[in-house]
Amino acid sequence: MAPTPTTSELHAFVQLVREEGKRLYRDLPWRDTRDPYAIWISEVMLQQTQVPRVLTRWERFMTRFPTVDALSAAASADVLEEWQGMGYNRRALALKRAADICSADFAGALPKTHDELIGLPGIGPSTAAGILAFAYDEPSIYIETNVRAVFIHHFFPESDSVSDKEIRPLVEACCPDSDVRGWYYALLDYGAWLKKEFVNPTRAAKAYTRQSAFEGSRRQKRAWLVRQVMATDGVSSETLLIQLNSHELEEGRDSVDADVFASIMADLQREGFVRLDGDSWRIA
Repeated sequence: MAPTPTTSELHAFVQLVREEGKRLYRDLPWRDTRDPYAIWISEVMLQQTQVPRVLTRWERFMTRFPTVDALSAAASADVLEEWQGMGYNRRALALKRAADICSADFAGALPKTHDELIGLPGIGPSTAAGILAFAYDEPSIYIETNVRAVFIHHFFPESDSVSDKEIRPLVEACCPDSDVRGWYYALLDYGAWLKKEFVNPTRAAKAYTRQSAFEGSRRQKRAWLVRQVMATDGVSSETLLIQLNSHELEEGRDSVDADVFASIMADLQREGFVRLDGDSWRIA
């Protein structure tokens, strides 16, 4: 059952988080801007990639695609090329599709309402809330892994499988009317610290899933095949399968069955990563 803290308890909690946030503040480059586009890119990168990796890639991505219109004008192959090493390539394609919509329908800007934002590819409630909070300082209900860590640690210490539905009223009650950016930065930095200092509180979250091993997985083969098509535009299915199996054997893994290979390529084609031109695979 979700707790019902008193007003004084919530006030004390907010004060604690503010103090810890000042002590633990991380000076990250995307915190120095209020550009909704730049913040959007950082939020998408941070969805499934650790901060140290994003630190090496965000500024480079912003230099190559500095605006919504620049990202929309870019070829999908170029966006995928820049995204390599970040993982979950579908995020890059979703960014490109969303930029195309913003360029065509919103005069090259991101929309400013929650409902319009979540209507864009790859933008869910958390990403939309992050854009509203960090770009516009607008009160919003921003729930991601570090925020979950703080609320679970303080309000659900003995619980398991805590849902975002249970956390949401507490996040909403604590969100201020002003300095929303500062509040959520404090939560994020305090939550990141809690996860290092204690048994990760988010393991008690219903949303928590342990990531499966990447090496040898279907996801790893998908990423390798996308990179190979990027490197050898117009490669045939036969050659691509030979190259994949040579790589797998070099890594000490079994070769890939032709049906499995065909299934992976069909998935990549359906999802918009690659296209088949005759018998040649190209980046879509």
